Amino acid sequence: MLDPSSSEEESEEVLEEERREVLVVANSSQRSHPAAPRELGRQGDGGGAARPASPSPSVRSEGREEQERLQKEESDKRLRLQLYTFIARCIAYPFNAKQPTDMARRQQKLNKQQLQVVKERFQAFLNGETQIVADEAFCNAVRSYYEVFLKSDRVARMVHSGGCSASDFRDVFKKNIEKRVRSLPEIDGLSKETVLSSWIAKYDAIYRGEEDLYKQSNRMALSAVSELILSKEQLYEMFQQILSIKKLEHQLIYNACQLDNADEQAAQIRRELDGRLQQADQMAKERKYPKFVAKEMEQMYIEELRSSVNLLMANLESLPVSKGGPEYKLQKLKRSQNCAFLDIGDENDVQLSKSDVVLSFTLEIVIMEVQGLKSLAPNRIVYCTMEVEGGEKLQTDQAEASRPQWGTQGDFTTTHPRPVVKVKLFTESTGVLALEDKELGRVVLYPTSNSSKSPELHKMVVPKNSQDSDLRIKLAVRMDKPPHMKHCGYLYALGQKVWKRWKKRYFVLVQVSQYTFAMCSYREKKSEPQELMQLEGYTVDYTAPHSGLQGGQMFFNAVKEGDTVIFASDDEQDRILWVQAMYRATGQSYKPIPASQAQKMNPKGSNIHIDLTQTADRAQKHGMDEFISANPCKFDHATLFRVLQRQTLDHRLNDSYSCLGWFSPGQVFVLDEYCARYGVRGCHRHLCYLNELMEHSENGAVIDPTLLHYSFAFCASHVHGNRPDGIGTVTIEEKERFEDIKERLASLLENQISHFRYCFPFGRPEGALKATLSLLERVLMKDIATPIPAEDVKKVVRKCLEKAALINYTRLTDYAKIEGYSCVSSTTDTLNQAPPSVKLEEVIHLAELCIEVLQQNEEHHSEVRITALAAFAWWPDLLAEHAEKFWSLFTVDMDSALEAQPPDSWDSFPLFQLLNNFLRNDSLLCNGKFHKHLQEIFVPLVIRYIDLMESSIAQSLHRGLEQESWQPVKTITNSLPNVALPKVPSLPLNLPQIPSFSAPTWMASLYDSTNGSATSEDLFWKLDALQMFVFDLHWPEPEFAHHLEQRLKLMAGDMIEACVKRTRIAFELKLQKTSKSTDLRIPSSVCTMFNVLVDAKKQTAKLCILDGGQEFANQWQQYHSKIDDLIEETVKEVISLLVSKFIAVLESVLSKLSRYDEGTFFSSILSFTVKAAAKYVDVPKPGMDLADTYIMFVRQNQDILRDKINEEMYIERLFDQWYSSSMKVICMWLADRLDLQLHIYQLKTLIRIVKKTYRDFRLQGVLEGTLNSKTYDTIHSRLTVEEATVSVSDGSGLQGITMKDSDEEEG
Repeated sequence: MLDPSSSEEESEEVLEEERREVLVVANSSQRSHPAAPRELGRQGDGGGAARPASPSPSVRSEGREEQERLQKEESDKRLRLQLYTFIARCIAYPFNAKQPTDMARRQQKLNKQQLQVVKERFQAFLNGETQIVADEAFCNAVRSYYEVFLKSDRVARMVHSGGCSASDFRDVFKKNIEKRVRSLPEIDGLSKETVLSSWIAKYDAIYRGEEDLYKQSNRMALSAVSELILSKEQLYEMFQQILSIKKLEHQLIYNACQLDNADEQAAQIRRELDGRLQQADQMAKERKYPKFVAKEMEQMYIEELRSSVNLLMANLESLPVSKGGPEYKLQKLKRSQNCAFLDIGDENDVQLSKSDVVLSFTLEIVIMEVQGLKSLAPNRIVYCTMEVEGGEKLQTDQAEASRPQWGTQGDFTTTHPRPVVKVKLFTESTGVLALEDKELGRVVLYPTSNSSKSPELHKMVVPKNSQDSDLRIKLAVRMDKPPHMKHCGYLYALGQKVWKRWKKRYFVLVQVSQYTFAMCSYREKKSEPQELMQLEGYTVDYTAPHSGLQGGQMFFNAVKEGDTVIFASDDEQDRILWVQAMYRATGQSYKPIPASQAQKMNPKGSNIHIDLTQTADRAQKHGMDEFISANPCKFDHATLFRVLQRQTLDHRLNDSYSCLGWFSPGQVFVLDEYCARYGVRGCHRHLCYLNELMEHSENGAVIDPTLLHYSFAFCASHVHGNRPDGIGTVTIEEKERFEDIKERLASLLENQISHFRYCFPFGRPEGALKATLSLLERVLMKDIATPIPAEDVKKVVRKCLEKAALINYTRLTDYAKIEGYSCVSSTTDTLNQAPPSVKLEEVIHLAELCIEVLQQNEEHHSEVRITALAAFAWWPDLLAEHAEKFWSLFTVDMDSALEAQPPDSWDSFPLFQLLNNFLRNDSLLCNGKFHKHLQEIFVPLVIRYIDLMESSIAQSLHRGLEQESWQPVKTITNSLPNVALPKVPSLPLNLPQIPSFSAPTWMASLYDSTNGSATSEDLFWKLDALQMFVFDLHWPEPEFAHHLEQRLKLMAGDMIEACVKRTRIAFELKLQKTSKSTDLRIPSSVCTMFNVLVDAKKQTAKLCILDGGQEFANQWQQYHSKIDDLIEETVKEVISLLVSKFIAVLESVLSKLSRYDEGTFFSSILSFTVKAAAKYVDVPKPGMDLADTYIMFVRQNQDILRDKINEEMYIERLFDQWYSSSMKVICMWLADRLDLQLHIYQLKTLIRIVKKTYRDFRLQGVLEGTLNSKTYDTIHSRLTVEEATVSVSDGSGLQGITMKDSDEEEG
């Protein structure tokens, strides 16, 4: 064993000085600033630091302070050494407590360096510097986790306090992604549970980084094992660290107290318990009691002391005699009928019988070899037998006489403390008639547990006339010592009741139970003792030699009332061993000390005695004897335990586990054992524990409120007489301390609830806020049985939540670098001078932070609401009041910023949308006080905005239609949103852009196509965007929201009606200016006007339909039907105008054909001219140019209409009317010439026009019923007849033009 070096001692002193300086700085920071330097200097002197240059005390006072400091350090050291001595005994031989195995496993805590490493790993992942593959959704979740959680100052504060573990980080991330994954759409073949598992696995990979997973798992496993169960050596080491005990000091205490000797520890416990009983009797005799709340508790206190000792005795007695040995049924001691403590030494106790002390021994006999065997031939076979008298017989292997060696072992079991062992040597008989083998020799041994266990040569007894006179056998006999046999050997004894003759006997000290020992004398080959004596009540001591007794040199005796037994041994060593064994067995408080002159009477045992006392001398030399020999009954263990528990808790909170104030299983075990063994009252223990936990909590440590609740409930139950640990007495000190702690705990809990966002950041520790509320309700109870009225709890919690709102908002403004304009006066002037836009931007940012705070409260502290709803029906009201208080503080800043905005400024609408979208989705805040205030502020702004937009839209519509070029607008979704709204002439301000514009859904089908005019598209866009803007406001009040919707729908209807009427007028004027000849091609402006009507029809269904109630349905339906009827009527008129224009062209063509009517002068001239010219040149077919021109006119206008008009239904209606009207005009023209024969040129032209028109309109989708009308049949019949007439009269015919084959004609 090495003594600690001087360098180690110096390093410990340096660490102690550094720790003391840190404490000085921490303490000085809590004092007022003027006193800090003085306090620091004074404390620094005590720590050995350099003194400041300020005036110092006199040299005498310095010496006195130094002496006081040294005395205090020496006193603290002595206290710690004495405390460690008691703790070491508790660890060495526990008989009350066990290490708990059902405690929650504590996780490794994170420190600042680990937090920084975790931040860097997540930042590296977000920067794409890792090999982890992830999708965009996971990256967004990690980014949110990094920004909101990892970078939070509250997390850094929680890590600094030591209450945060990697498991907390993982749980927060898991809750975050569970919310995100639930909002994702379902994917076929991929469950959300699979996504969650994958994301958690990726999170673990990011968190671990490149660490060796195998090493980490092993390290975590080892730490978990050490957290659960500790060995004795680990417990010794832990409390050496807790109490700052050096290794040398521990070793001295360990050896001097014989902590490895179970018998000595059991004897020490018995002496302690006997001392506590005597102390209780002395207290009752002298009537020196603690001060109790009631006088009758004094006698009850004595009974409780005796009862506690009785329980400890029962616990000790229930233990097996020796750990690891067999358990024996223990003889129970008799209990008195009228008191609850052991009646030790009563003559009426149940006496032991001889059968109660039967022992069991195991013998091992090993036969090595035989020497001196000369009478046999070398090749003869020999063997040995061995037996324990009364048992079975065993035989060795056979060997030749020349080498009689075996090394055979035989195992036997016997109940005789003095067995007889017989070993015989045989040789095989060679005679035919020999029945038995020949015996060559034998040896008889009488071993005991103290006999030598090494092989020895024994002379064998040989038969008469044997030649082997010097026959010897080498063997070893090993007889074990049963665990409950404490000592054995030969003694002389003389007593009054037993051993009445002075003679030498074989004695065995037997422990029957923890409190029952017997001195037994045995004869050979007997399992039961010849005589026995119970040692209860006896006192053993060294005595001088008795001259009248022959035999024995070293004397000692055992004395009891009415009996004295004298013992004597042959040497001093044996006497010392016997006295020590009997001293432990009797449990006497007096420790026998041998006479000094007796130490030299037996030189053989002197060296051994010096070895036995060497440890005690060494302990005394190092000053340990004072602590080892101290009587535990004379100490104030309540004070000692307070020190022990404080030091243990400090050590626990500074270890590597996030314990939250919970002791480790090993610490709980030692503290439980100490309290039970030394009689520390449970109420005192928990009061001290509460005091320490609250101190740490007030200093920023994270303490589990469940732990506070348990200790408080125990103390409350005890003070109010419910006996949680069976103790019914209550001292005045306990009651006063409990009331002080109750008041202090209530203040602490109220402060934690007021700071719940910072005391329990992100809902960590899990369930802590819920437990805090439960504990507060318990603390507010006047007694343990009467529940506190709900209104009283509500009042306290309301007050706490009001403070919480102010605290949260104040810290939020500090974080946002915006102190509220009315809350923080130091920056009011600066902020008032800021531009309105800056103020509004800051308030919007502050609103976002406020919403984030409340959302985090809902997400991470939702347990409060769940718990409260289960426990208190009024809790939602308090939550609403807290939120309203929080928003009322924000109202001051918001109102100030809005008042600074210029009139008719619309930049504040995003603020309303942000706040309203949050408030309307919260059932507690929707239409609450702040929500209504927000509506009152923005109602005038919304109405003013709509008024100005209505005026602006109306004026832009009027001006746009006046200046409209009616050119089609393409790619409106890209061009129109960038067009600024026109100025309102009558207003001296510029109207803003519509905020938050997004392209209407109806624009998707019009993209890259020809659409309406710029004015109409601008109108529809503005109306749709205005309605979408008002819809996006999601106005919470139903009546005003319905009013806004109704007004916008009516405005849209009026605007569309005006647009339709103006377009109708412009259409008619434009059409009148077009040509009536076949050169007519419908202008794009006309198609644009038609499209405006089509779009108006479509937009009416969207912009003018109101989702009102049943009572409003009829009225609105009538108004909407008027708009639809107007548009429909206008479309009909427009189609009619177009058809009329087309018919006018057809009529002009027919008027040209009228020149060839039969009987006219012009017809004869044309016929003669054509015939004459045909003789010399190739004359074109008359009438074909006219027909082809008309057909081209029809076809091209059909294509224009089909290409530029967007509504198929209206195109089909237009083509139907065009075709029908064309056939009617042709039919009427033919009817007017019913009596005339058509000119050949008229016939050819009409056939071509009719057939081509029929074919073209059929290709455009005109139905068969319309195509083959009666009018067409009439025309077809007339032209067929005319064709037949011409073919008969004119041989040349129609030159291939006919009604039959006109369908096959090309072109």
